[in-house]
Amino acid sequence: MTKLMHESAPIHDALIQYRNTRIVSFDVPGHKQGKGNTMLRDFLGDKCLSVDVNSMKPLDNLNHPTSVIKEAEELAADAFNCDRAFFMVGGTSSSVQGMIMSVCKEGDKIIMPRNVHRSAISAIILSGSIPVYVSPGISKNLGIPLGMSLKDVEKAINENPDAKAVFVNNPTYYGICSDLKSIIDLAHKNNMLVLVDEAHGTHFYFGENLPPAAMHLGADMSAVSVHKTGGSLTQSSLLLANTERVNPDYVRTIINLTQTTSGSYLLLSSLDIARKNLALNGREIFSRILELSEYARNEINSIGGYYAFSREIINGDSIYDFDRTKLSVHTLDIGLAGIEVYDMLRDDYSIQLEFGDLANFLAIISVGDTYFAIERLVSALAEIKRTHAKNKANMIDHEYISPVVKVSPKTAFYSKKKKVELKNSIGQISGESIMCYPPGIPILAPGEMITKESIDYILYSKEKGCLLTGVEDMNIEHINILDA
Repeated sequence: MTKLMHESAPIHDALIQYRNTRIVSFDVPGHKQGKGNTMLRDFLGDKCLSVDVNSMKPLDNLNHPTSVIKEAEELAADAFNCDRAFFMVGGTSSSVQGMIMSVCKEGDKIIMPRNVHRSAISAIILSGSIPVYVSPGISKNLGIPLGMSLKDVEKAINENPDAKAVFVNNPTYYGICSDLKSIIDLAHKNNMLVLVDEAHGTHFYFGENLPPAAMHLGADMSAVSVHKTGGSLTQSSLLLANTERVNPDYVRTIINLTQTTSGSYLLLSSLDIARKNLALNGREIFSRILELSEYARNEINSIGGYYAFSREIINGDSIYDFDRTKLSVHTLDIGLAGIEVYDMLRDDYSIQLEFGDLANFLAIISVGDTYFAIERLVSALAEIKRTHAKNKANMIDHEYISPVVKVSPKTAFYSKKKKVELKNSIGQISGESIMCYPPGIPILAPGEMITKESIDYILYSKEKGCLLTGVEDMNIEHINILDA
């Protein structure tokens, strides 16, 4: 498609036309363009609520698009340079689940790193597929999980030639990229599909001097969080597909098993507008983001004690490339966990980061940031170091625990369970997940043996102030185990 065609935004244009017709509404939603809920209208505004509408012929239908949504998806596929694009309104969690469930059925194997997002574990439970975990390895210096080593993927493929697909996180939350092209070539050679969780990689499709995008390398499907780095509303996402090995009509059928029949036109139009902006201005947008990120990285490193890492950590394998827009900062050398710095910045300086873990924090830099905002962050970090730095002895220095898988996640999730105290659960099989959120990577997943290391890690995370989720017990004092 030509650049001129990307000037259009079919869903946005149809909504404007709908608003201008001043239709009298006897359908849902019940607030009727805000007239029925003045508090909501005062909060969100007339313009927003006037286009919070239901599916109808002029506005198409997300579950069976034939007009403006279909046109918008075609424009998105062209902008991202792939064969098909599906608009998703359940976040990239739904995109990940759609990918896995369209490829794997009950008992099918899928090769994946264990440091996957909780949505991938959920898809495993829903589909009944069997994960073949590839350990991502750990950077001892940074305390973060790395990418997938090609030799580890090859070993998993050789030992599981009947696996249906290889699933890759690229980039990771921290900006680590695997040798995706070699993994794709290896998987295809062995008749396996490649599914990529590219939640943090929207910018790869439009920026320069960044790691290559999954669809451009020949991956079969990719889940992209346009809302994270592409400018759409929270919860809007794309599922991208190349169709040489994938039936897109079947993929949509699978998507419709779980996707709402009341797709939000606020989310859909935001995807449409974000695509237009990225197609027309993406190169300039991400060039500026790179400049801001590099400036922030250099300023933080000049403080001393903090380490904002970049391409110097590349090793050609498990760290094959690095996303320089990610401002990932290691904090242990000032004696503070990343989550502690995260909390101080929010509570004492009104600065909100993306997340903090036990050794690092992540700041998302976007086109909406300024040099002034970066300087405010740097100044706050310098003051935190000056007033709160301490000895780093006895601090946990890694972010990933190798699992001991005993039964499949689905079997464990639906098995008879009993609740026990965390401290008394060592040696048992977990019946639920537990994770710090964000980033939402399970410390334990259903079907895995509970070890002393995992319990120590959970208790330490709780002590440092991480938000632990996944278990039924909201106080994180008990865990459900399989009742043999």
